[in-house]
Amino acid sequence: MSLATVALSGPVSAGASEPKDEWNVVFQDNFDGPAGSRLNEKDWLYDKGTGYPGGAANWGTGEVEVATDSTENVYQDGSGHMVIKPIRDSAGKWTSGRVETQRTDFGAPAGGQMELSASIQQPNPEKGLGYWPAFWAMGADARPANATNWPSIGEIDIMEDVNALSKHSTTFHCGQWAGECHDPDGITSDLQACDGCQTGFHTYSVIVDRRDAAAEELRFFLDGKQTFAVKQNQVSDATWKAAVDHGFFAIFDVAIGGSYPNKVCGCTSPAPDITSGAGMSVDSFTVKVSKS
Repeated sequence: MSLATVALSGPVSAGASEPKDEWNVVFQDNFDGPAGSRLNEKDWLYDKGTGYPGGAANWGTGEVEVATDSTENVYQDGSGHMVIKPIRDSAGKWTSGRVETQRTDFGAPAGGQMELSASIQQPNPEKGLGYWPAFWAMGADARPANATNWPSIGEIDIMEDVNALSKHSTTFHCGQWAGECHDPDGITSDLQACDGCQTGFHTYSVIVDRRDAAAEELRFFLDGKQTFAVKQNQVSDATWKAAVDHGFFAIFDVAIGGSYPNKVCGCTSPAPDITSGAGMSVDSFTVKVSKS
């Protein structure tokens, strides 16, 4: 989840989200903790504040919430879900949650594939101008303090919606600012219809396919149907390898306001009357790897 996205051409086809290869689960969380409990901090890292140490303010996007580790903002609900809930206080200030996997080594091996997948119910606020839920991944080298290497280290946005539109977009960020990957916008599907995504759980996934070293690709899926793809030959080999051929960590968050919702609405968000407390629920998160 980075700066605003705009549509660029990308190949799209239908198909199963999981090729008929031997896949091994390397990480999974079904969020089975008791109601009101914290996440397992051996597996999850709570971001706090408004940016990484030494990084851009407001997470580089202009979003207005403060990330906390409070169970008011991030908790397990006792029914097998993680909930990330943005809350506005009496002074109009927002808090929310942003959590990352402790592991940064989720990557496709050379000659193989990796799948990141999550079952998510998007927030469903009555008034949602400024809501920005996301499931995404960043290259491992974004983790150290004072890192200023975005977007070259790679960012894969697997699910984003804004302004409670019941849509979703997928985006690949890479290369240099204003370079061949069109950042800060990225190579994107733009917002697509996502019927029922605010009222039920749907599975969002990406496969990083490195089976052919000269024709690697990212394939994005909604409920097992391919919605978008980005191919290696859309950018230079050096840019692609710097952004893809390494480990990643996954991120879940619900931002409030910022560049993407503002771009879509043509306004400044959040609106003062938007609904507080509409959470994003995550039923499961799974990482699979195939050596072929």
